[in-house]
Order: sequence, then structure tokens, then C-alpha cells
Amino acid sequence: MKVGVIMGGVSSEREISLKSGKSMMENINKDKYDVIPVIIDKKEDIINKVKGIDFALLALHGQFGEDGTVQSVLQTLDIPYSGCGPLSSAVCMDKDMTKNLLKTAGIRTAPWINLKVGQEINYDDIGSLGYPVVVKPTHGGSSVATFIVKEEKDIKNSVKEAFKWDNEVMIEKFIKGDEITCPVMSGEVFPIVIIKPSAEFFDFASKYEDGGADEFVIEFEEKLQKEIEEMALESYAALKCSVYSRVDIIITEDKSLYVLEVNTLPGMTKNSLFPKSAAGKNLKFSELIDLIIEGSLKEKR
Repeated sequence: MKVGVIMGGVSSEREISLKSGKSMMENINKDKYDVIPVIIDKKEDIINKVKGIDFALLALHGQFGEDGTVQSVLQTLDIPYSGCGPLSSAVCMDKDMTKNLLKTAGIRTAPWINLKVGQEINYDDIGSLGYPVVVKPTHGGSSVATFIVKEEKDIKNSVKEAFKWDNEVMIEKFIKGDEITCPVMSGEVFPIVIIKPSAEFFDFASKYEDGGADEFVIEFEEKLQKEIEEMALESYAALKCSVYSRVDIIITEDKSLYVLEVNTLPGMTKNSLFPKSAAGKNLKFSELIDLIIEGSLKEKR
């Protein structure tokens, strides 16, 4: 089977995508698959460069990659691909829509306000959330242009900076606690990974630089472990995810749980969380990629 590893893209996360793609290329079982790199430099490449492949292994991140656009094109071309379909990809890329659906499903997520370009900032509404707040692009990822704002006077500049990356900006109550991530593969929760960043929060540097964060598999006491796993699976189902996704959760000091977001194409670099979780199940990176490909082919059939 000829597998094209689709990487690059046109989003702010292009460089991370290239690293994910390279890592997948290095770790895929070449005895099972004929593997070729497919680097996307402009949008039309997704049509021009995938001819002849039997399967698209997606290493894309961000807009035009993780937002359902590429998935829709591949479906139109009748090329099976890895991960979630266009609908859940689009929903999970839009943090405002994600949180609205989670809230409707009764899944706890931090209170928030969503701003569109040209909309005035309502400082009273933001104040009602309670400082500090997190300001970030609504459709962004990898913590690009993400700020923790502790005072009203810093809101305007943070919002302005976030709008450089997106046409919508989310302002969300900052929930103090430990960040954990729950990879879900075909309806099974993989080992939970806890994240202890060296910075104030799990920012871009913490995610992708060596030593930026201490990340390790953790198992909580039985009742809490069950609550976390149930929240991850409920989120996965509510957002109609398929094959694999990663549910990021904050756990507070009093053991309350808040879903941060759901990633439909989690990072696959050497520092990424999904491979670390798989290692907690004694799964090699190559075996994780096998599961993704096999699960995706089954789903697409």
C-alpha cells in the first residue's frame, strides 16, 4: 500500500507539521508500507500531489489541515485518510463551537466569550469571568498567540495580537490546575499523560522544545481515573470524533475537571503526547501508526 505522509500546509503550525511528518516517516513500518512524503506548500498541492497514493497519513496541523478542508478534498478524490472526518475536524478546530457543544452535552468547560473581527471589547463581560483570563485565536493551535491576562489594562493588546492570527478571538476564564491529556483510540482511552510545564502554562516553547515540560503517564485513584476517562469518552462522542483524538483537560486542586479542547490531529513529533501515552501501553511508535492506519481504513469502509 502506497502511503503518502501529508505535511507542511499553510497554517501558523506549518513547522510543527513538518516535524510531525518527518517523525512519522522515520517511525512507520516500511516493511508494510511504501511511504512517500507529500509536502503541502500551497492549497492546490492537496490535489496535485496526492495522485497515485492509496492512503493519506495526515501530519497536518492548524487551519487547512485540521479544520476538515483537506479531509473533504480527500473524500472527493476517494482517497482514504487518517483520523476524523470533515465535520468533527471542523467543529474541534473552532474552539467556540467545541465549547458550545460540550456545554450542551453537560460536559464542564471554562466560561468564555468569543469575539469576531470588528466587534467591540466588552470589559464588563470579561470582568464577569474573573481574572486572570486566557486570550487566544479561536481557530488556532499549538498555543500560538495565547496569553494569560491578569489585568483589564492588558486585554486590548492581547486581543489585538491574537487577531493577527485569526478572525475570531476567544477570552476564557483561566482555570488553575494541572493539565492532563487523554488520548482516545477507537473508543479506548489510552494512558493519561500529565503535563508540568516549566513556564506559567503549556505554551509553544513548553510543547516543542526539549525540556520545555515534564510529561509522564499517570494513573489517579480509581474514582477520579474513572471520571477522567468518562469525560474524555463523552467529549469524543459529543464531537463525533473517530479513529483517534486527544482530549485535553484541566484538573483543579479540588479535583474538578474542565475540558480545554479536543485535538483531531494530535502532534506526532518526538516530544508529542500521543506517542508518550502509547509508550505507556508498551506500544512502539510504529505500532501506533499501524493502529491509526488500520482504524482509519476500517472507519472509511
